[in-house]
Amino acid sequence: MVHTLPEEQRHLLELVEGFSANDVAPQAVDSEAAATFPRGLFDRMASMDLTGLPFPEDVGGSGLPYRTYLMVVEELSRGHLAVGLGLSVHTLATWGIEHHGTEEQRQQFVPAMVAGQCLGAYALSEPQSGSDAAALTCRARRDGEVYRLDGVKAWVTHGGVADRYLVMARTSDDGHRGISAFVVDAATPGLTIAAPESKMGMKASPTAQLILEDAVVDAERLVGDTEGLGFRIAMASLDGGRLGISACAVGLAQAALDASLAYARQREAFGKPIIEHQGLAFLLADMATQLEAGRALYRSAADRRDHGYDTTKVAAMAKLHTTDMCMRVTTDAVQVFGGAGYTTEFPAERYMREAKVLQIVEGTNQIQRMVIGRKLAEGA
Repeated sequence: MVHTLPEEQRHLLELVEGFSANDVAPQAVDSEAAATFPRGLFDRMASMDLTGLPFPEDVGGSGLPYRTYLMVVEELSRGHLAVGLGLSVHTLATWGIEHHGTEEQRQQFVPAMVAGQCLGAYALSEPQSGSDAAALTCRARRDGEVYRLDGVKAWVTHGGVADRYLVMARTSDDGHRGISAFVVDAATPGLTIAAPESKMGMKASPTAQLILEDAVVDAERLVGDTEGLGFRIAMASLDGGRLGISACAVGLAQAALDASLAYARQREAFGKPIIEHQGLAFLLADMATQLEAGRALYRSAADRRDHGYDTTKVAAMAKLHTTDMCMRVTTDAVQVFGGAGYTTEFPAERYMREAKVLQIVEGTNQIQRMVIGRKLAEGA
C-alpha cells in the first residue's frame, strides 16, 4: 500500500496519479480513435524520470524497487492502457541490455533509454513462432566485424515508433542455444517496418512487423560477450515483463471498476440507484474482490524479485491471474452499464476490448500454465 512506502516513493506515486488522471486519461479516447501513438506523453514521462525507475544509478536510473516501478505502471494503465503497457515494453527492452550486456554495452546503449531519449521495443516473436519462441528463424550471420540480419519479427509493440529494438535472431541451428540478442537501432539500413496491424483494441499502441533484409549491425551490438545467450536473455526479461503486464491488468481493471461504480451510483432503476440492488451490488463486490486479489499477487511477486528470489513461477501466476481477472472485470463492467456499455459513449466497451490482449502478450495464458506446471513438477 502507498502509505507503507518511504516518503519519496509516496510523493512519486502521488505525482503519477495526478499525471495519469489529468494528462493521460483525457487523451485516451482521441488517441484510440485516431490510432495515434501518444509520444508526447512519453516525453513528459521522461522529463518526470519515469522511464528509468528500476534501473541502477550508474546508468542514470533511479534505483527504485521493482514493486514501486510496477505501481507506477498500474497507475498509468488506469489512465490509458497504451501508456502503461508502453512503459512496460520500454523497460523490458532496456532491462535485457542493462542486465545481460557487457559493461561497455550498458554504458553505450542504456543511459539514453533510461533517460527516455530513446524509446525501446522488444522483438522476439515471428509470424510462425509466437509462443514457440525457440523455433524462430530470423538469421544473423557473422561477416567480419558485423552481423547481417535477415528475417521477419512479428507483433512488435512500438513497431515503427521505437528508436531501438532488442532483436532475437538465430546464429546457429542449435535449438534455443542458437539464439542471440542484438541491439538494432531504427535507422539501421535494411530494417523496414510493415504497416501497423489493425487491432480490436489498443489502437494507440502500434504493433507491427520488423522486416530485416541484409540489415547490418556492428558485432559490438551482440548482447553479452558471446553468441547463444539470446533465449536466456529473452526468458529472463519476460519474468519482469509479465509482472509489468500484471500491473497493466490491475490498472485497467481499476479503471473499469471506477467507471462502473460511478455509473451505478447515479443510474436509477425501480426508484433507487442500481448499486442498491443486490444483484448488481454482488457483481460489483466480486469485481472489487478479484481486483484486490490480483493487486496483492503481483505486488507479492515483485517483493520476491526485489529480494533476489527466483520469480519465474510467481510471475507466470501473477500474469495468468491478473489478466484473466481483468477480462472478467471489464466484461462485467459492460454488464453494469447495460445497453449503454455496448456503445462508444462510455468507456466500458473500450476497456473490454483492451483487456483481451493482456491474456495474449508476454506469453499467452496457456503458456503461463505450462510454465507454472513445469515449475511445480520440478518442485519449485
